[in-house]
Amino acid sequence: MAISPAQAPGSSVGHPSRTGTPPMGPGAGATRPTDLPTTHDTLIGVALPALAISPRHGQLTGAGLEGVFLSGRRLLARCVLRVAGRAPVPLQGRAITADQAEFVGVLRAPGDTGPDPGLAVERVRAADGTERITLRSSAPRPLRIRVEIALGTDLADLRAVASGRPGPELTAAVHGSGLRWTADDGAAVAVLADPPPSEALAATGLLRWDPELAPGASFVLTLRLRADRAAPPSGQGRATGSGTGPGLGTGAGGRVGGHFFSEAVAEGDDARLGLLLRASVADLRALLQRDPAHPADVYLAAGVPWRCGSVTAEALWAARMALPLGTRLAATTLRAVARAQCGGTGPEAGRMRGPLRDAGPHLPPRCTGVEATLAFPVVLAEARRWGLPDQDLAELLPVAERCLGWLRGSLDAHGCVPDPWPTGQARAETQAHAHRAALLGADLLDACGRPGGEEWREWAWGLRERFRARFWLDDPSGGRPVLALTSDGRPLCQLGSWAAHLLDTGLAETGWYAPGLLDRARTERLARLLVTPALDSGWGLRGLGAKEQGHNPFGHRSGAVRVHETAVAVAGLAAAGHESEAAGLLRGLLDAAEAFDHRLPEMFAGQRRTPGVTPVAHPAACRPAAVAAAAGVYLVTTLVGVRPDVPGRTVALQPLRSAPFGEVRLSGLVVAGEPFAARAGRFGLGMVEEAAPGLQLGV
Repeated sequence: MAISPAQAPGSSVGHPSRTGTPPMGPGAGATRPTDLPTTHDTLIGVALPALAISPRHGQLTGAGLEGVFLSGRRLLARCVLRVAGRAPVPLQGRAITADQAEFVGVLRAPGDTGPDPGLAVERVRAADGTERITLRSSAPRPLRIRVEIALGTDLADLRAVASGRPGPELTAAVHGSGLRWTADDGAAVAVLADPPPSEALAATGLLRWDPELAPGASFVLTLRLRADRAAPPSGQGRATGSGTGPGLGTGAGGRVGGHFFSEAVAEGDDARLGLLLRASVADLRALLQRDPAHPADVYLAAGVPWRCGSVTAEALWAARMALPLGTRLAATTLRAVARAQCGGTGPEAGRMRGPLRDAGPHLPPRCTGVEATLAFPVVLAEARRWGLPDQDLAELLPVAERCLGWLRGSLDAHGCVPDPWPTGQARAETQAHAHRAALLGADLLDACGRPGGEEWREWAWGLRERFRARFWLDDPSGGRPVLALTSDGRPLCQLGSWAAHLLDTGLAETGWYAPGLLDRARTERLARLLVTPALDSGWGLRGLGAKEQGHNPFGHRSGAVRVHETAVAVAGLAAAGHESEAAGLLRGLLDAAEAFDHRLPEMFAGQRRTPGVTPVAHPAACRPAAVAAAAGVYLVTTLVGVRPDVPGRTVALQPLRSAPFGEVRLSGLVVAGEPFAARAGRFGLGMVEEAAPGLQLGV
């Protein structure tokens, strides 16, 4: 059901667990909470702004979130197939690409009395709405079979569907070779069939065929969905905690997946690495979207199905982790984020605007604008190391300078960066982001001949000293980091995966990393803490340790495994020389990825791993999610340890010396705008196999 055209703006759905306010459907009470339909056991095909959410049996019944969506509106809710009056027995449902799912079922042929099915049914449904249905006969005699498809839609917006109040189905009208529905606001959608049906019954939304099948023959029919006018969903606006952003309509140049990323490939002794990288790159492509008002700027949607709106801080982090696939996404994402920067000369000047998001049971909501402000100079500096073109650097540098200008004036009375600014608590994670922004911002200023680099290094040194004095609790076992300081300086001591950010210092000169917040002894202590059973579930790091007050294995910030934070921990531990701990976390996450068909979700339950048990899905997790998909790229490239310094004309390889997954070969990466391939052998030695002319192997 190919969707054409796509002219409606994009959509975001605020999730109750993340925003504190449930999305409300038409007629819903203002204070009544509702449960969102789960997506953890569905197959989601994504080609933004279109997506198809299907149960594993393949029949779209209109229940929950099932259906084909375009820019936040459900264009098709029901598509139920019957052959000879019966539904096929479902045997398999699987994703074959990021935007396509396949469903296989069988039936006994009419008149058969034996146990063997004589009819096989294959359905391939794409995110753009196309569905191809193939009926194959293995019966020994010719068959004349009635094929029926019941169709229906409510043309409801995603928030109403999510709240369980989509409204009634619309009445169909016969239209061409199919059916058509029209909503009160003028939006209309049609389903067209090839070959045309022998009967089309508008009152029941039924299309009917009576094909004749010879032994071994097939009957193929194709359904295409056409949105004649995809008007904005009723009540379209800003969803709490999310924001509504533009979708990728044909007016913006159509889909942007294509060849936006390189064709990265991982090969080696452990085939799962290649499967993870392939699925991750496919998901990143599927999540690409652009603003029709600024069609050159492409960025990643935070996640499907809940967060497909305007550019977010997660889009920046994902672009950073995806730098091995090229710098183009980083440049366009940075430009999109820059439009949210506050102007003027007041205390807000230079800060990115952004909504508040849930930060768990022990902290007030965090500000995604502060997070994006501190991420901006980091992503720009690291993109430069990977080969960001000079014209992009020149355009984006003034934005980074304004981010640093805001940071200089953002400190509270204790010399820390509050989050949310200006009266929030000082979170340890935010101090780590600020420290990294200062150091990599100093590199940017020096490289571009701008003043202030040395002053920013001194600023970072001061923050580092304050952090070690105020954000670390000493005890006989070696101590632990503090989650946050309250406004009166009282420490909050709950340990969770947030601590991984303390290890992430950022890529600096000659392939080395910038100095960290922690000294060597504290880094070693943190490495040991991260792999304790309280934090490491066996599948990845819990958002809040199992022994901490308020722990909930399904808590978005209070115990679930957040994939990208485990990836940050793996990379940080590897860079700090704690390879055993890094390899253990990576092994657990790779095992979890296998259980999720190598398509890592945003998060999953932080329950303890036990023999013979697979990880438990989180009912509200986005899948695919930008940071989780990018984390797959980050994890695989960490094994080979690619550390470029394109301005210095070098690229270093620092693979894990223990080679925990045997030999790994990466090809199709991009360094300095050219293809790059490297290998890490079974003895932990790295070798560059393909690189841009003039790049030298660094140390």
